[in-house]
Amino acid sequence: MTESEYNPSIPDALPPGFRFDELEIQDVIQTSHTDILYDALDRELERSVIIREYMPRALTLRGEDMRLVLRSKQDSAAFAAGLNAFIQQARQLARFTHPNLMLVLRFWQHNDTAYILTPRYDGVTLAELHQQQPEAINEAWILQRLPMLCSALATLHHAGELHRNISLKSIQIEESGQPLLLDVAIPPAPAGDLSETSKLLLHPGFTPLEQYADASESLLGPWTDIYALGAVLYTLITGSPPPASVARSIQESCTPLTENPPPGYSPALLQAVDRALALKPEDRPQSIAEFAALAEIAVGDTGQLPAVKKTGTMLVPVEETPAVTPSLWQRVKTPSQIAAGVLVGVIAGALIFGASHSETETAAAASPAQSTPAPAANVTSAPAKGPIARIYIRMSDADRLQVNGKPQEIAPAASGFAYLQLPAGKYEFILQNGSHRRSESLTVVTPGTWLINPQG
Repeated sequence: MTESEYNPSIPDALPPGFRFDELEIQDVIQTSHTDILYDALDRELERSVIIREYMPRALTLRGEDMRLVLRSKQDSAAFAAGLNAFIQQARQLARFTHPNLMLVLRFWQHNDTAYILTPRYDGVTLAELHQQQPEAINEAWILQRLPMLCSALATLHHAGELHRNISLKSIQIEESGQPLLLDVAIPPAPAGDLSETSKLLLHPGFTPLEQYADASESLLGPWTDIYALGAVLYTLITGSPPPASVARSIQESCTPLTENPPPGYSPALLQAVDRALALKPEDRPQSIAEFAALAEIAVGDTGQLPAVKKTGTMLVPVEETPAVTPSLWQRVKTPSQIAAGVLVGVIAGALIFGASHSETETAAAASPAQSTPAPAANVTSAPAKGPIARIYIRMSDADRLQVNGKPQEIAPAASGFAYLQLPAGKYEFILQNGSHRRSESLTVVTPGTWLINPQG
């Protein structure tokens, strides 16, 4: 079959009737920057299934023989990295058979790309339901589904995995009423990789600050998913998502629910949401079990679910999942990584979107780190035992950073921030972009985290 023999409604999509052995493409369900989702028919088992194809449209085209063709040889490394991540995601999800996680039936490579096969799930996303039927969502509705979401997350966490992509769009409510976690994030790209996938994992309002910098991978843990889950609950309760974590670090504008309790919601649930939305990772519940205890729910308890669309659908029982203990995460959570505290001591008048700066003395209070990683290379500073400050610097790809006159080989993450760890001392940050020069001075005295935006 040649490209001229069919005219697909979605450019570069496989045509209806295309076969992978017993699997036959029926239609395109949706597309994104990185993949295409197909409705397909398993002719052997006579059932509908979903096929997901890795198709980074910025890098590839569909050839006449249905194989993917790179737009440029320079895209080869990026495509290979994305393909490997896609396969790793399939392998990750294939490990689980939880009723509230997508089931991967199999995956394979063909057409110079890869495919994932899953059952067909029918329902609406939580974003759609919240928009179309907000009156249907109340505390009783939430408490019937929250234990199942917690059970699914606890299953991921127990295996050493994170979802890292939770929002209203990544939770589907099935016709049975059960929630289903979608879009588990692929393994992280290398530091400094500004891929479309990395950008898609940033959901303002739902993403905690530790996900806004590639260098923060070691700071991620169950508390990262718990923040996003808290943001989902906050949205369902109040009708609007909480302010973005980066904006909250500049000026806290998220009023705790317990300070102005919405009618119809219990203090336990509101307190659990407030704790989940703490800016500092160490102030949040450290495990799903701890969060569930605050909310006074039993992880894995299905309760009695009313159908959203239909009645008479049998519910699949959810097995009790063992509680996640902090010891499972010791390899990623060390005292030095979180003791300084994310978002403490933000510089007044010298932050993101700030105006002109002068040298700023910091007076943030935080617990001293018990052990610290190596300081940023080539940084001149006052003598100190190790880094105590996390510095997030607003910069573009074209900016070149100098700290105390020494060039720094760092690049911004997908969020537009670069990341440094520094010991106590006085610093001058200079961003050079051609003839345009911007600078910011900072004195680090106590442990903390700062976000700066040098000005010209």
